[in-house]
Amino acid sequence: MLTNPFLKMRTLLSSLLHLFYPHTCDGCGNDLTRSEEVLCLHCKQQLPYTRFQYHAGNPVEKIFWGRVDVRHAMAAYYYKKTSLLQSLIHQFKYHNRKDIALYLGRQTGNILLQCEWLHEISCIIPVPLNSSRERRRGYNQATLLANGISSVIKKPVISHVLTRENYLSSQTKKNRELRWENVEAAFSLKHAADIRDKHVLLVDDVITTGATTEACCQALRQEKTEISICSLAYASH
Repeated sequence: MLTNPFLKMRTLLSSLLHLFYPHTCDGCGNDLTRSEEVLCLHCKQQLPYTRFQYHAGNPVEKIFWGRVDVRHAMAAYYYKKTSLLQSLIHQFKYHNRKDIALYLGRQTGNILLQCEWLHEISCIIPVPLNSSRERRRGYNQATLLANGISSVIKKPVISHVLTRENYLSSQTKKNRELRWENVEAAFSLKHAADIRDKHVLLVDDVITTGATTEACCQALRQEKTEISICSLAYASH
């Protein structure tokens, strides 16, 4: 029971605001309760959860076998076309819905808390965007995801070390070979001493062939870092 008059008033105002300006679910359009954000509980439970955090040798880890030395790799959700998750990703990448990226980052952080290896991680590094694309968009969605993850797992985000050197055309419709040609030697390190001999968690939104992530790993390995990978979503191909 609320006894503080200020708290009573704030609660009343919050209730009135919610009544006249309801927050709606980005999945079904129904009103959200005060304890919900972005998605209602029903829609949140519909997200295609992978459970990869419980399994060594999961499909994301297998992508990198024989290609680059990665300690651990996982994705929180499966990516499927025309799905709710695809719609959410489209909203935060192209429609300035930064709140969705932060929300999904926090959900991914909660999943990472279940990883036995999480204590090994020193810091989080988002996959960078080309600078011109980031200027047009106004933000890097991987950094927003990383910030959401960081708020849960309490590891710092280091976004100034890994940089994208050249403009890359969209990866969306390319096969594995073309994706690799598009990103090979595209990344470099600055202030590399900040991650030297550390175990970093590399974060991106969607992993398909792993070409972009692999190119990032090749750059990071120059400083003898250990690398684990976390993607919001995994798109099988």
